[in-house]
Amino acid sequence: MQQHESTELEYVGFWARVGASLIDTVLLLIIIMPLLAIIYGSAYWSSTDLVLGPAHAFFNYVFPAIVVVALWIKISTTPGKRAVGAVIVDARTGQRPSMGQFVIRYIGYYVSTIPLGLGFFWVGWDPRKQGWHDKMAGTVVVRRKGGTTQPVQFDESKRT
Repeated sequence: MQQHESTELEYVGFWARVGASLIDTVLLLIIIMPLLAIIYGSAYWSSTDLVLGPAHAFFNYVFPAIVVVALWIKISTTPGKRAVGAVIVDARTGQRPSMGQFVIRYIGYYVSTIPLGLGFFWVGWDPRKQGWHDKMAGTVVVRRKGGTTQPVQFDESKRT
């Protein structure tokens, strides 16, 4: 993301992020489900097992992590976030987050999920619209102004 003045940006709120997540989920399912159906045949559609085998575990857990983190590293966003005009930036500087921040952010998805998704709902209450995964990684999700959320405030004094 190119450098913007913080007055040009706003934090992306809960519902826009829900929409972005739905888009990303559907796109991943369009890729994953046919592959698993080819690998496991009709057993894929009728099984009640949590994990059918190694391919199932890989395509449901590892593959999405690789794709999402790779997109974040390459373009600081995903197709869903791009659809709502959102990018992920460092919460202190507004610059591109580090690879480590992106990995921590993804791990934070699991932390955010464990207590009934509370870490994701936190986006709706937090003044900077940060979920727990954002807080863990020191990131915020922003877009150009045009919505109704709060203007972004980067704390330049805490630059590392």
